[in-house]
Amino acid sequence: MSLNIERTDRKRVVIVGGGFGGLKLANELHNSGFQVILIDRNNYHQFPPLIYQVAASGLEPSSIAFPFRKLFKRNKDIYFRLAEARVIWPEKKLLQTSIGKVEYDYLVLAAGATSNFFGNQAVEREAIPMKTLSEAMGLRNALLGNFERSITCATAEERRELRTIVIVGGGATGVEIAGALAEMKRYIFPKDYPEMDMSEVRVILIEAGSRLLAAMSSVSSEKARKFLEQMGVEVRVNTRVLDYKDYRVCLEGGESIPSRTFIWVSGIQANIVENMPADCLGRGRRIKVDAFNRVEGMDDVFCIGDQALMTADTRYPNGHPQLAQVAIQQGRLLARNLKRLAKGEPMQPFAYRNLGTMATVGRNKAVVELGAMKFQGWFAWVLWLVVHLRSILGVRNKMNVLLNWMWNYFTYEHSLRSIIYAKKAKVVIDREQREATVHLK
Repeated sequence: MSLNIERTDRKRVVIVGGGFGGLKLANELHNSGFQVILIDRNNYHQFPPLIYQVAASGLEPSSIAFPFRKLFKRNKDIYFRLAEARVIWPEKKLLQTSIGKVEYDYLVLAAGATSNFFGNQAVEREAIPMKTLSEAMGLRNALLGNFERSITCATAEERRELRTIVIVGGGATGVEIAGALAEMKRYIFPKDYPEMDMSEVRVILIEAGSRLLAAMSSVSSEKARKFLEQMGVEVRVNTRVLDYKDYRVCLEGGESIPSRTFIWVSGIQANIVENMPADCLGRGRRIKVDAFNRVEGMDDVFCIGDQALMTADTRYPNGHPQLAQVAIQQGRLLARNLKRLAKGEPMQPFAYRNLGTMATVGRNKAVVELGAMKFQGWFAWVLWLVVHLRSILGVRNKMNVLLNWMWNYFTYEHSLRSIIYAKKAKVVIDREQREATVHLK
């Protein structure tokens, strides 16, 4: 197999990852004289800030996913290939992918991050992560499936396990999924399961640190906690999870919580490409870069977004936060710098401009920080809605999300509560008749 892209006299930029940073970079390089190749393991760009709403049955997956080929259909100088980046040979300017090797003039790593289980193999094996659309759909299936089973299970102990939801991680994702599940408990489950005692349904949010939303101020943190507790979420801070076995979440100090819905959103670590020198990797497997997002020790390899660890910005000596705005701003500047390199001009250093931080807790409840200004409650919730709606790609997707939000707000109803398990399609070719028949296992 090969990427089947002919070399031209144009400089070739290979981008690994079509997240916020990679997509911004590719779009900014359109019609700039480069041949651009975008490689991603999925054929779509996903919108991570709303993945939790897919898990909570509030949005359909297609509403926050946009196919790359549709995005680039008018950009003849941008090529997309569905593949995984595997090994880099910087001395040969080669990248090995799952479909073959590709030469590059400039390589940009923008493959993002995945869940960090901190070496706990039992947790990694049993917990439900929520970093991708497929993981969110798996969580939705597990959640709804467990509630269906709890109606017919044989013992009270099994029923407690099936009706207890434990979320580990008090960042924005943990707060948002906890709030969404608390609203489902209040508005959705009583309609779907009238025979169920809702007092048996528990939503527990566990954070190892001293407070929720550590990236925000203590004011926003306390407000978010107050909102969650008013909604019925059991919030536990200064609590570490040590293990998960026999359907029990084992905590430091000896306590355990019975649960079969064990959600892990505590920390992330960068995706890596093999053959990167060990001294290029920093905390959380992030790749060390200089002020121009160039990988240390490599002239033509760059890294942006969640994968990159830049300590040259004096305001962020431990690296920038792994947020969408960092990736977008780095992608935009790197496009300018690659154009400057092509002209023989010096590159410009990156300086992150913090546009603010926000997290939604539930209906009419959110916390927003824009510089020195801090908002909580309804106004913050409206700001959160507007910012996220504007950021979604595609008019159709914006309309779908807006209509779903309006429907959910006025009817107190989520309409996507279907348990759908994917089945693998296998193509069997009859060599005699040369006919392909699709069978579902």
